[in-house]
Amino acid sequence: MSRPPFITLPGCARAHRLRTARGEFAVHDARPEGVVRGTVLLVPGFTGSKEDFIALLEPLARAGFRVVAVDGRGQHETGGPRDEAAYAQQELARDVLAQAAALHAAADTTAATAQGSAPLHVLGHSLGGLVVRTAVMMAPDAFASLTLMCSGPAAISESQQARTKLLIDALAVTDMETVWQAMRELDPPEAPEETTPPGVEDFLHQRWLGTVPEQLIATGRQLNSEPDRVAELAGVALPKHVLSGIVDYAWPVPLMDEMAERLGAHRTVIQGAGHSPNAERPLPTAEALIDFWRGVDGDS
Repeated sequence: MSRPPFITLPGCARAHRLRTARGEFAVHDARPEGVVRGTVLLVPGFTGSKEDFIALLEPLARAGFRVVAVDGRGQHETGGPRDEAAYAQQELARDVLAQAAALHAAADTTAATAQGSAPLHVLGHSLGGLVVRTAVMMAPDAFASLTLMCSGPAAISESQQARTKLLIDALAVTDMETVWQAMRELDPPEAPEETTPPGVEDFLHQRWLGTVPEQLIATGRQLNSEPDRVAELAGVALPKHVLSGIVDYAWPVPLMDEMAERLGAHRTVIQGAGHSPNAERPLPTAEALIDFWRGVDGDS
């Protein structure tokens, strides 16, 4: 479970609902003060939410990027149906494409300003990486680049598959509050021990209770059964970036190294980070993302 370092939005950001052709999505939207170099769509992972990216908002906006972090359908403050079929991976990918279309349309309405033709970069964290790679393969022209953060080529490691199956089985028969207590014991032992800042533990609890259980069941099954689609993704002519920490319990780092080679992708390893460098080491993570996006856009 990704744990944001704080939950208070920086002054450059606001919370609102992004209207799309597939419904409204709760977002955190950070804007630069001057010219917009590009827009960045951030898609969270399993049990996650837009708050997982909160520490990236200010540094990315300061570098000239509009940053939109989203709750996917059934996550936290974005509602969703009590139907597992609604959370099939292609359905979630279509949501990402609808979000991208809405952001493109917003840019078109300001074409007379410096914000008019800014490129749109997409990043998916963990499960979000599996979702956004599907979106990219469905409509590569919607994006200027793809970043996979702590997301691997296929299903998660066997040890994590076992943990995820326990969670899925519990969700099928038990209420969310009871499962929350069990979920606290499912955090991997290799995760770094940190003191939880004030308010974050309560936030994590409320986020869990606000998430639709069918979303967790459906996406948990995706994590456990995802096929290797790297060759298919490599055929998409789009700049790609694979970013991770130095250790990862979901996908071993050597596996992500190999995936980056197969993709011909830019590779970044964030020192001192695990499965959530966006929360654990946000400043070096932001710097790596900025360098990649500026390179894609041809900026020095």
